[in-house]
Amino acid sequence: MVLRRGLLAAFPALLSGCASWQAPGFHLPKLPPAPPGPYRLGPGDALNLRVFDQAQMSGSYHVDDGGNIDLPLLGLVQAGGLSTDALAKSIASQLQARQLILHPSVAVEIATYRPFYTLGEVTTPGPYPYRPGMTVLTAISIAGGFTYRAETAYVGVTRTIGSKAAQYRAPTTAMVLPGDVITVFERRF
Repeated sequence: MVLRRGLLAAFPALLSGCASWQAPGFHLPKLPPAPPGPYRLGPGDALNLRVFDQAQMSGSYHVDDGGNIDLPLLGLVQAGGLSTDALAKSIASQLQARQLILHPSVAVEIATYRPFYTLGEVTTPGPYPYRPGMTVLTAISIAGGFTYRAETAYVGVTRTIGSKAAQYRAPTTAMVLPGDVITVFERRF
């Protein structure tokens, strides 16, 4: 009888512990929408640059860890955070300001986007090439799909906004950006 009373007294405490339990990643803030406007370059992007009538400056370049590209005649040029159009205008104005080319015509296009990454309960975690218009579900499919233990309703997305990286909770319909780290949580039974 004493044992039964002890269990009955402990039962509400056990239930209150269950009420405060949340699935992994559920406590994360919701993923904000992708910033409007054109794509912003960042470390890991590969670019094709063409300067009209200047074969020595035209070619393929990679944005380095500092967000720069190293151009002949100009040296390091800031590319991180700029759109391709803004980078082309910046290069043209620097060439003109240094009086290297009187009326430069510059074109910049993205050859390869920086990769996105998958972690956790996916068949093959790792880095994968980004494609514009990808959703989280598309990214998980590229990584081989969910494992049988995966939480399939939402994921964690680590994204750098400005200069700060933070982790957010996102549905599988959310848009992926280059450099995102997608974490698929383990489902709790």
